Amino acid sequence: MFRITSTQSNVDRILAYPAGAALLAVTSVAAAQTPVADGDWPYFSLDLAGTRFSPLTEIDAENVGDLAEAWSIPVARSATDDDDAPGPSGNPQVTPIVVDGIMYLPVRGHEVLALDAATGEEIWRSDLEAPFGTDARGVAYWPGDEELDPRILVMAGPTLIALDAATGEPAAGFGRNGVAQVTVPWRGVPLVYDNVAILGAYPGEMNRGMPGDTRAFDVRTGELVWSFHTVPLPGEAGHETWLDEGWRNRSGVNVWAYYMTADADRGLVYMPVSSAAGNYWGGDRPGDNLFSNSIVAVDAATGEYRWHFQTVHHDLWDFDLPNPPVLVDIERDGRAVPALASVGKTAWVYILNRESGEPVFGVEERPVPIGSVPDEWYSPTQPFPVKPAEPVSRVAFDRELDMVRPEDTTPQHAAACEELWERSGGFINVGPYTPFGFHAEGAAPRSTLQLPGAGGGVNWGGVATDPTRGLLFMHANDSSLVGWIEAKRPGENYGNGTDGSTIPYDRGSVDGAGPYFSFSAPLIGADGERLGSLPCYRPPWSRLVAIDANSGEVVWETTLGITEGLPPERQLTGSIGSAGPSVTAGGLVFVGATRDRRFRAFDASTGEQLWEAVLDASVNANPLIYLGNDGRQYVAAVAGDTLVSFALR
Repeated sequence: MFRITSTQSNVDRILAYPAGAALLAVTSVAAAQTPVADGDWPYFSLDLAGTRFSPLTEIDAENVGDLAEAWSIPVARSATDDDDAPGPSGNPQVTPIVVDGIMYLPVRGHEVLALDAATGEEIWRSDLEAPFGTDARGVAYWPGDEELDPRILVMAGPTLIALDAATGEPAAGFGRNGVAQVTVPWRGVPLVYDNVAILGAYPGEMNRGMPGDTRAFDVRTGELVWSFHTVPLPGEAGHETWLDEGWRNRSGVNVWAYYMTADADRGLVYMPVSSAAGNYWGGDRPGDNLFSNSIVAVDAATGEYRWHFQTVHHDLWDFDLPNPPVLVDIERDGRAVPALASVGKTAWVYILNRESGEPVFGVEERPVPIGSVPDEWYSPTQPFPVKPAEPVSRVAFDRELDMVRPEDTTPQHAAACEELWERSGGFINVGPYTPFGFHAEGAAPRSTLQLPGAGGGVNWGGVATDPTRGLLFMHANDSSLVGWIEAKRPGENYGNGTDGSTIPYDRGSVDGAGPYFSFSAPLIGADGERLGSLPCYRPPWSRLVAIDANSGEVVWETTLGITEGLPPERQLTGSIGSAGPSVTAGGLVFVGATRDRRFRAFDASTGEQLWEAVLDASVNANPLIYLGNDGRQYVAAVAGDTLVSFALR
């Protein structure tokens, strides 16, 4: 965890939920999910609660060293493609599902595949025959009812497609030939709750554009069941947080995250709503901007609002919520509490009562630095959790303590970092939520250093949990973003994903690089070859972290990933990635999520690494654990354009 330095330390105001505040009475602590067969993996994150906790125990700490590849298949090409012919790349972030020994996943650009999960043998391959290919991160399964057979659901651009799970044929009676129109595209996996499929949206990040509303469709007919306005309209709760008509035609504020979670016992769906566009200048949207950067609970059957918790007020850092909260029951003051845990790009961990949204350990509104960009609106405070008291990633920088040194990487890399510092006029960072400074045309360079950057904290891979012990597991990154805000110069600035005709300011930097220019410098090999870029702050840059949700305390953390271009004694640096871990009742945490092409297993109690496999490509997808029809336990993940499944020798 990280020490936080800030120029402001006094607490200005405290939320209505201080530590020790009475929580709602809990009448039930039943598992927050529909039953899942022990060997299945029927949702993107195993179950509705998003636990990614497999109850299988065949593979454990004693024998995990005997894991070996059982089978693998390419997931980037059609069965009829020539092996040497160029073709569409696979989606390296896909997590398949497994039901009754059958694995389902989207492949190539227009196909969904069903496999024997024990052998990788193809059962059926369905060409979606739609005008839009699929870049979805997975598929969803509906078990059917008394009248209809099970179905596979997949997003393809702005359409929702339903297939017969047994044959791959378009599902009869769903939309038009198995296709329902959604209007807004999404890359995620539908959350199937009862007979509805709940969808996020990816309208892009233009500051004025299509709304990012969440929608639910009937899995039997493809008809729209409900919509939820992620930007509240006049008369709706939260509308008052948009001043000066900033809510009109506002884009962003959508669930771009690849999945959502739900509490089946309480009938609640939890939506991780992202930030409003534009990402780094919000003078045209003064106010806290609900429901941006919020966990929002709605009734799963009707979409009716229940509660929200905003993690960032008036976001100016692109601190999206890239993953949904994971649900876990915990013990607090001798009582059982139905809780959830959320951690995103800010790297702060929020543990809330999932019935009410109230923080379990308290949250304090603390003062944060105020910037000087013309026409900007700044929130004077941001919400900081009382416990865990520290973030899981770097949020502050002190040059004397944190600047990379020759002995951390190489003398050449450290020198390049010093040169970048000087060329940029130094970097300003005064702790969490440091806003980008304003750079007037012709003024000397003076850059801001944002920590974490847009890829930092815990990204779309999300958090896994061992619900039997209340432990949370996450892959936490250090990342950075540097630059300033300057007057918009059409065709010259970053663009920031926004409409240049309606935004007067934009991101800029001394090098004109971006939009995700980081505080990093090249690593040069002995032969002069550029081996990539490394951060200019001291490692580790990535770690696997375990937190006890019952106490809010860190149990262990371990550096995750290596940098092979460094001398052997310096390679354990951590390696930044976006995916997350999965955990088993056998006491193991499996994770890829690094750029070093490793797939690893760790002891869930201690964080000790027990096993690794070196693959042909990096695993930037969440792993799944399942039981094959042969009775064996498998662990699988997509690595680049190949799906690889492991089992004991």
